[in-house]
Amino acid sequence: MLEKGQNWELFGYDMRHLGKYWAAAWRDLLWAHDSPVRQRLDEVVRVHSGAESACYQAGTACAGSLPSACSAVLLPDGLVLCKQIRVPQHAESELLAMLELEVRASSPFAAADTRWGWSVLARDESGIRVALAIVSASATMAYLGREYQYHDSQAQEVWVEVAGVMVVVQGFGEGLRERRYRRRLLHSAGLLVVVALLVLGMAGTAALFKGAQLQQLEQMSIVTTREAAEATRLKSLLAVANETISAANAVVALYPSPHAELARLTRLLDDGASISSFAMAGPEIRLRGRAQDAALVMQQLTDEPAYREVVAPQAISRVAEGQEQFYLNARVASEVPE
Repeated sequence: MLEKGQNWELFGYDMRHLGKYWAAAWRDLLWAHDSPVRQRLDEVVRVHSGAESACYQAGTACAGSLPSACSAVLLPDGLVLCKQIRVPQHAESELLAMLELEVRASSPFAAADTRWGWSVLARDESGIRVALAIVSASATMAYLGREYQYHDSQAQEVWVEVAGVMVVVQGFGEGLRERRYRRRLLHSAGLLVVVALLVLGMAGTAALFKGAQLQQLEQMSIVTTREAAEATRLKSLLAVANETISAANAVVALYPSPHAELARLTRLLDDGASISSFAMAGPEIRLRGRAQDAALVMQQLTDEPAYREVVAPQAISRVAEGQEQFYLNARVASEVPE
C-alpha cells in the first residue's frame, strides 16, 4: 500500500500519471495542429471565405495555389462563440477533458447541436493558451446551404479564425483529411521501418563480414603462434648447439689434438730430422729427436705461427754420424691458424 502523504511529483509532474504524459507527448507529436510531423504530411486544404479562397497546410497559409483534395469553409464571426483558455503546463495531459467540460459549461446550444474545435495560440513555461470555438451544427448547415449550396455535413470542413489562428470545428468533413494524414503516417512509418531494416541488414552484413575477417585473423594468429613457437624451439636448440660448440672449442683450445700436432711437425720437418720422443700435456709439447742441424729445427718451430715459447731445456749435443740431438719445449697457440 502506498502512503497517502507520499510525494510523487517530479519537476511539477505527477509521476503516477507518467503513462498519460507519454501518450500525450506522442499525440502532440503526431496529431497536434503545430506538430512538425503534421506540418510536413498534412493534406493541403483550400479554405473558402465568400468569393475568396486560400490554401492552408496544418493551419498555416501556403504560398501560391496548390492542388488539394480537401476543402473547407471559413465561418463568419457571427456564427461562432470564441473563448481563450489558459491551461497550466502540468495539466496539459488532461487538456481534452478540460475543454469538454468548458464546452458543456459555456455552450448556449443543445448538446446534440453543439460542435467545437480548438487550437493552441501560445505556449510558454507556465502553460499554454488555447483558442476554443463553439458553433451550432444546425446554424452552420443552414449557412453552408444558403451560401455554398452544401447540404451534406461531411462534404466540407468547417474552419474558424480565432486571434489569427485557424481552428478546425470537429464533426464536419475533416474526416477525409484525417484519413489521408493517417495513411501518410503509416506510409512514412513503413518507409522508416524499411530503412531501419536496411540499415540493420547492412550493419548485420558488415558484422558478419567483420566476423569472418576476425575468424580468419584468429586462424592466422594461431598458425603464426605455432610457427613462432617452432622458431623459438629451433632457436633454443641452436643456442644449445652454439653453447656446445663453444664448450668444445674451449676444450680443444685447452687440450689440442696430439694427432694434429704430429701431422704439423711431420709437415714442418724435412727428411733429415726425426723425432724419437713426443709428449703433450694440454697445449705443452715436449720433443726429443735428432737432426743434421738441430738449430734449424728450433728455428723452424719458432717461425711456425701455431707455436710459441719454443725453448730448448737442454743444450744441443752432437752424436755419431753427423747427427745432433735436440730437446725442445713448445706451447700451442690458443688460436691455431689453418
